[in-house]
Amino acid sequence: MEDFQLLHETNRYDDRMFPYEMYCVNKKDITPPGRGYMDLHWHKELQFTLVTKGTIRMQVNGYEYHLASNEAIFINCGFLHMTTDISEDGEYVSFNFPEKFLSFFGGSRMEQEFVLPYTTNWALPVTILRQDIEWQKQIIDILWELKDAIRNQDLFGREYFLSVKTVEIWYILIKELSKTAIKQPDSFLCKKQRMQTMLTFIHTNYADNIAVADIASSASISAGECHRCFKSLLHTTPKDYLNSYRLNKGLELLSNTELSITDIANMTGYNFTSHFISSFRSKYGESPAKYRSKRKV
Repeated sequence: MEDFQLLHETNRYDDRMFPYEMYCVNKKDITPPGRGYMDLHWHKELQFTLVTKGTIRMQVNGYEYHLASNEAIFINCGFLHMTTDISEDGEYVSFNFPEKFLSFFGGSRMEQEFVLPYTTNWALPVTILRQDIEWQKQIIDILWELKDAIRNQDLFGREYFLSVKTVEIWYILIKELSKTAIKQPDSFLCKKQRMQTMLTFIHTNYADNIAVADIASSASISAGECHRCFKSLLHTTPKDYLNSYRLNKGLELLSNTELSITDIANMTGYNFTSHFISSFRSKYGESPAKYRSKRKV
């Protein structure tokens, strides 16, 4: 639980009377400062992310999602996520706001029937929004409106406009989700919670010499149950996921630092540089040195 709290992002709103923020992200910068690119985190806020340029790849609770320009993703509150890749020209905006923003007032019928049943349902971590489905296109169009409006300080009733449009998005979303959403059994939710705990452990301890038994222990389950959780939810093994995550971090360090390959190997949990090099070549089809040299061209 302590590791999970370390990954918690607290949104610090400029206006506490209007807890709503839009983060603008590219490969080099986040405005206003926040967490996102190659930075695993979670927050209590709901999030809609709109890709405004290029392509991105996001990970939510271990699953990878690829998004292109003019596509979007909804991420429910409390789920571990990060952007794992942004194209060189890539940009996106993320709208973060608390669920109470949709409830009108605490204890309302809107909150009890149309907000909490969806924000507390672990079966609904993510919804991908694309242009070829009409209701999803409607949401994307409104996200573009929000992007323009939030920057327009002269817009009459700006906060009210943003509020109305955000509730409109939510209404479209839950109207569609209500047709297919199924409350998952407690056993499934328990498995999802265990998975989140284990992913948090991996993402905060990958540089150390950890084994599958350590990953399982973080969620107070056996190594066998750990293996079953990863296979059923992520379709991989805990060992393969750990190695893949280490290599992703190595790729980031190769791209953004001048550290030696030996240092990068040590920092990503590899005891031997040769093991890092062979694993890197197996996953990416070239050596770390060749990858780095191509990036400098």
